[in-house]
Amino acid sequence: MPKSKRNRPVTLSKTKKKGREHKESIVNSIRDAVEKYNSIYVFSFENMRNLKFKEFREQHKLTSRFFLGSNKVMQVSLGRSAADEIRPGLHKVSKLLCGDAGLFLTNLPREEVERLFNEYEEYDFARTGTTATETVELKEGPLEQFTHEMEPFLRKQGLPVRLNKGVIELVSDFVVSEEGKPLSPESARILRLLGTKTATFKLHLICRWSPEDFELYREGLDDSDVESA
Repeated sequence: MPKSKRNRPVTLSKTKKKGREHKESIVNSIRDAVEKYNSIYVFSFENMRNLKFKEFREQHKLTSRFFLGSNKVMQVSLGRSAADEIRPGLHKVSKLLCGDAGLFLTNLPREEVERLFNEYEEYDFARTGTTATETVELKEGPLEQFTHEMEPFLRKQGLPVRLNKGVIELVSDFVVSEEGKPLSPESARILRLLGTKTATFKLHLICRWSPEDFELYREGLDDSDVESA
């Protein structure tokens, strides 16, 4: 006899409950930090590298606090309109939390923050799918940086290679990456083998809020854009 669908047991997932508690914890953490720090910045990032960012965050943990994650949760924390913002003017900050963005709350002077973000650059290996920032080409001839055991692997990556007296030789010129085009998995692997770092992890300031004023850094935006966003 088939089982009744009406009597089917339903599992109450703990994941959803934990997820809600986690979001509430972030909201409370951000609201507590707003009371603790003198100014708030929205920043964007490109070519994020978690380890590098963790190091940068650790360097400034005594004076500042970073928040990355769900933009919606961060917006709720600050208030998404003038009616529900937790401090006057914070809804303007909330409007700019979109895309690859985060919050930086700090007691550092504005000039010091601007210097830190403007000067910060970390180079790393580009990942599959990212747009190549330069054209990298290998010329025909011996590839003495590789041992002969790597010849089969290099061939699998599309390189036209052969062994010549125990030395890997490129039989014709080969373009590894082409500026403006996305990197294939093979291209990303070859660049890593070559030790060529073409990705730059950068942080860009978008806006600054303090109890006294609000300032936009990103070109092409003005206060009316923020108010109407």
